[in-house]
Amino acid sequence: MSETVMPPVVTAEEWEQARAELLVAEKEATRAQDRIAARRRRLPMVRFDEYTFSAPGGPVTLRDLFGDQQQLALYQFMNNGSAHFCPGCTHFTKQVTDLAGLARNGVAWATVSDMPLDQMAGYWKEQGWDGIPFASSAGTTFAADCGADGGFLLSLFFRDGDAVYRTYSTGQRGVDRLLFVNNILDLAPYGRQEDWEDSPAGWPQAPTYG
Repeated sequence: MSETVMPPVVTAEEWEQARAELLVAEKEATRAQDRIAARRRRLPMVRFDEYTFSAPGGPVTLRDLFGDQQQLALYQFMNNGSAHFCPGCTHFTKQVTDLAGLARNGVAWATVSDMPLDQMAGYWKEQGWDGIPFASSAGTTFAADCGADGGFLLSLFFRDGDAVYRTYSTGQRGVDRLLFVNNILDLAPYGRQEDWEDSPAGWPQAPTYG
């Protein structure tokens, strides 16, 4: 389907000039992100209590989710009630890939939710997420202790022996910026086509997850 609203057409020279001006801003943003990443690597950490979750193979502890790794990335999938699943968390989880690559760099991955285990297992099967480890934190204070009670959150943990510490957490746009699809759409002429975006008049837009 052809869209009638398009970016303006210019000469090659005009395009190169406009692209060069944008590149300056992009490089500034990259350097800023590098500085933020350096600060992130210098964050202190906080000791976390031990928790026991329900998993397909039986009870697992927070320490167990590390496996043999020293670092753990843990995504907390929203619990929207029986038979309801967060579209944003679903969108995120569909893009969780190359866990072997994370493991080669010393990071394990797990998804945890306050949903009952049976509900999670059914949804994982329906979505074909065979390679994404998951566990249910239902009945524990884990979500509340993380500050994710009723919401979604990505946290990074570190272990020293069996002692577990949280080093970082992010939600909302901090999670959004990790998504392959969203990042590619941000480079495309029409963007994500969501109504919160600052786009030229006439650009196709609709509510997020609408």
